[in-house]
Order: sequence, then C-alpha cells, then structure tokens
Amino acid sequence: MTFLETIFARLEDAADEALLGEVRDGKIIAVTGADLLALIAQARGFATSRGLKPGDRCALLAPNSIRWVALDLALMAEGAIVVPLDPRQVAKDWLGVINDSSPSLVCCADAALAEGIPAGREIALFDEIFGRAPAEPSLPRHHADHDAVTIVYTSGTSGEPKGVVLNAGNVTFMLGCTIARLDQLMGGQSEQESVFQYAPFCFAAARILMLTSLSRHAMLTLSTDLTKLADELKLAKPHYFVNVPMFLERVRRRIEESIQKRSGFAARLFEMARAGYYSQREGRTPLGGLVALNLARRMIFPAIRANIGPNLKALICGSAPLAADTQLFFMMIGIPVLQVYGLTETTAICTMDEPGKVEPGRVGGAVPGIEMTVASNGEILVRGSNVFPGYWQRPAETAKALEGGWFHTGDQGEADAIGNWKITGRLKNLIILNSGHNIAPEPLEDDLTAALPEAQQVVLLGNQRSFLAALVTVAPSANGAGATWPPYNGSGLTPAKIQSALDALNSGLPHYKQIRAFRVLPEPFTMENGLLTTLGKLKRDAIAARYAGEIQSLYEKKTA
Repeated sequence: MTFLETIFARLEDAADEALLGEVRDGKIIAVTGADLLALIAQARGFATSRGLKPGDRCALLAPNSIRWVALDLALMAEGAIVVPLDPRQVAKDWLGVINDSSPSLVCCADAALAEGIPAGREIALFDEIFGRAPAEPSLPRHHADHDAVTIVYTSGTSGEPKGVVLNAGNVTFMLGCTIARLDQLMGGQSEQESVFQYAPFCFAAARILMLTSLSRHAMLTLSTDLTKLADELKLAKPHYFVNVPMFLERVRRRIEESIQKRSGFAARLFEMARAGYYSQREGRTPLGGLVALNLARRMIFPAIRANIGPNLKALICGSAPLAADTQLFFMMIGIPVLQVYGLTETTAICTMDEPGKVEPGRVGGAVPGIEMTVASNGEILVRGSNVFPGYWQRPAETAKALEGGWFHTGDQGEADAIGNWKITGRLKNLIILNSGHNIAPEPLEDDLTAALPEAQQVVLLGNQRSFLAALVTVAPSANGAGATWPPYNGSGLTPAKIQSALDALNSGLPHYKQIRAFRVLPEPFTMENGLLTTLGKLKRDAIAARYAGEIQSLYEKKTA
C-alpha cells in the first residue's frame, strides 16, 4: 500500500476516534477519522470542479490547521502535486516559489493572504473549498512509486530556494522508517499517542510527522499561536513532538534563568546536581554530587518536566545539530532528546537516534535502507529510497547533486566505529582566510553562544580576511515586542562579558581560529527581517549584505 492508501484506511478504522485537533481559544478543537474524510471529500469535489488534473501543481498558502491537512490529503488523492508555502515569510519569498512552480491553483487560508498574489493566478479561499455540500468519501488515486506528490522548496540559506520533488515512493519509504522508530519509543503502548506540532507544514520534517501521525494510533494537536506554546503544550500533553535547536536552547535558558532567580537552596542544589550528573557520565562518583543529583531528581526535575510536558517520552530535534550541552541538560532532567539528521532532498531524514542509545552531540545512525558515506572532501553522501528524484526544472543542478548515484548533501560529518554520525558543518559555509586556512564556523559559533547565555545568535566572519570576527545579537526582552516563548532578557550582554568569553575560548584554539573582534547588534536575526529561514537557520549571505558597513568598519578598526 502507498502512504495515502494507508492513511485513508486508518481514517476509516478511526471513524469515531478524535485524531487531529487544533488549539483555539484555550481549547483543542478535534475531528474524528470520519470528520476528516468528509473534509477531504469536500476538497476533492472542489478540485474536480476546478478541472484539476493528475500532475497539476497546486500551491497551499496557509498556516497549519485541520483544513490544511484535509486539503493536502485531498489534492494528493486527486493526483495533484502539492506545493506548500509559508505564510509567515515575507511575500516576495513565497511569490518567488509561486512563480517558479507555476501552480494551476493557489489555495489560500483567507482573503488577506490572497491579496498578495498577482492578478492572473487562479486563487481559491479555504471557505470556498470547504463550503460545498457534503460529498461521499472515496479511495485515493493509486500512485506509482515514481509519481510526484509534492514539491517542497528548500529554505535558501544562500542563493535561490530550489523546488525539491518528492515522489510517492520517497514518502511511503520514509513513513515506514518513522513508524518503526516511534514503535521503539512508545514500547508497544496500547493507548492513543499524543503528538504536538508547531513547525509549519512547509518544513519537510513537519509534514512527515503529520503523515506519520495519521498513519498510526495517534492524536495530533496543531499549534495555532507561537506566543502561547507553553499553554498549548499543557493542553496537548504530548508524548513527543519535533523541535528545532533554537527552541530547545531557549527552553533551557528559561529554565536556568528561573532557577537562578530563586537562588538559595534550590539554585545551589541544581548546580551541585548538574556537576554530579557530568561526573557520573565521566565515570567519577563523588558522593556529594550523587546525593545532590538524587535529591534534584525528586525535588526539582519532576516540576520542570511537568511544566514542559508531563507525559513526554522524548523530544525530537532536527534541522541543525543540537549543542551537546543542551542535549545533556534535557537528559539530566529526565527528558531524552532524539536527534534526527536529514535534508528536504532526503525526504527529511537520513539518521535517527535510537531510544536508549543516544550519544549527545551525535545524530544517530543511518536508518535501515539508507546508505551514508563520506567523500574525500569530508562531504556526506547519501543513497537510498529516501533520496529525491530531482529539483523542479533544474536538470543541471539535479545532475550535480546526484553525481555518481549518491546525493551530495553539502554537509560535512563523520561516523564513529558503530556508525553514529556527527555533523560538523556545511561546505558552503566554510570560511577561507586570506592565509588559506579553512574554518567551519558552526562549532565556534556554538561554543561562543554557549558561553554567552544572554546572546541570541553568533555569526562568524572572515572570508578572504586576515582573521575571524563575530556578530553577536541580543536575545529579545521578556516583555519586548516579538518575543517568543520562552522569552529571555539579554540586557546583561556587555562588551566586557563578550571579551571575557572570547579570551577563554581563544586560549584553547590555534591562532587562525581565534576570534579577534566582535560587534553587538541591537536586534536578533529573525524570519520577519529576512535574516533567518523558516527553520531558524542563518541566512548568511543576507546577514553579510545587511551589515556590510558594520563588518567593514569592524575590520578597519581592528587593523588601523
């Protein structure tokens, strides 16, 4: 069976069972399998009335919702190719995707989004699509493995985003992998799983999670307000959910800040417990640290876990490597973090941590059926049924990406003796000093960010320069405009504190890796100001262009 046939069969079996919901006004509004099939039938009737044919592209411009899911399934069931767009992006970004993919139809959540689409495009609003008379549910069109089902555009950290074509075989294979790994996590649990989703469906991993949830005995709750994630999590009480590193870093900082403010016994106990935990992992067993750790496990950690999610079996993290310290932090308080590595071109996943076999700082082994190796330049190469057939209308780039029968990821990494992978950087992000030294910026950025809890982001500079420098952004205020949960006040970030952190970091580095200058920026990089991707990745080229003057003066001042 294809993934769509599996999902439709699951919806029929769960006709009276709530399996998909969204948070509205402090409540979860849920639909059953029968409800979702009815919504899908309505949308399929609309697609037919508009003359949509198999192979036609259809863009979906809307935030996550029950109707988004129904329309996605309906369009694929009719044989259309879904192009998901992110309404949180600036209009020019998703207009570029529309122009590149040339969809027969653009489906918008509301009229406000539709206003940004140029005249001449066929547009349909959700109210129109789902305002039809009820239709009789029917089976989805059968897909061959090579049939395209979606075009997902890359985030475009540098250069233009490319349309990644994924076919039915890619998705069916990947859902088999995710279902098997979640079976391990849940350990044969018979009760319905609770899953939470806040990442937008234009993110390939978020879409895979949604399709996986609909394929198994699960209830998926969709976030509708990123500023209320804490409250939404309390409602959903998930067993697991997918995260990006930026979110988990903020959660960790917020917890640490809260404990520090309490001071007294609780703060001292927490720090002693942390020291005891690290000692225990290193094979040392100081009595005081172990006593503190056991006390914290009874007196402090349960309250922290309950505040994040009382039923959590694991947090799943992808899109970028997570700092080992942050992964250890959550493990210490009793919440495993399972890392996933992959790209849009690999149907979101190549590796997944196995529950109970997590090594902090690494992203697990290649899932069964996927081969991974390293080229002579350190680039990770991937081969398997998860690898996409090509980029939309970009044959030369497709040939380059798939040269030699392997997908060239552009990532650098290494595997240990048991095949557990570590991602060390991106080839295209390499900084090449005018001395000829090549430096991957990500490890140094992570180290400096970890040393500066008040900082939001660190970006390393130095391409074709004589030394490295850094841009440091301040974390948003807890009460500041645009703050997201959990908020963090970065007002304590001073030049002296940054210099002290740099001195400590530089002392253990060779001369060419030492960071010799910095500039503090008053606002963080965000998706709204065009300096972050949807997944929270740095748009390095855009940052360099936006702050070209500051960067130039930074180097001129240092060399004067």
